[in-house]
Amino acid sequence: MHDWDDAVAYACSLPDVTVEKWWGTPCPKINGKGFLSPGRENSSFALAVTNPEKEILFETDPDTFWQTDHYRNYPMLLVRYGTGARERIELYIQRAWWDRAKKPQRIAANLHERP
Repeated sequence: MHDWDDAVAYACSLPDVTVEKWWGTPCPKINGKGFLSPGRENSSFALAVTNPEKEILFETDPDTFWQTDHYRNYPMLLVRYGTGARERIELYIQRAWWDRAKKPQRIAANLHERP
């Protein structure tokens, strides 16, 4: 992802995603649930992931995925802009979408299993 607009554009390419306020900022949501936000650092955006995924991402690609104390005990991490991990970032955006989508939305998107 090059910047916040790029991340939002990808998230909005997923079915039924709308941009609505989340913590006072316009963010992609599905079913009223946000899954990424601009974050508190200009060089990154925050992405919802499971806590086990956080640890894997920190260990396998710390140049892309990181956190501050603000996100330490929350199921989100920071994703740096401009890394070469676009496909992996897209995968985790898809997973965040899937985790918040309803079963009929998953079926309509032909995603019967979590990406």
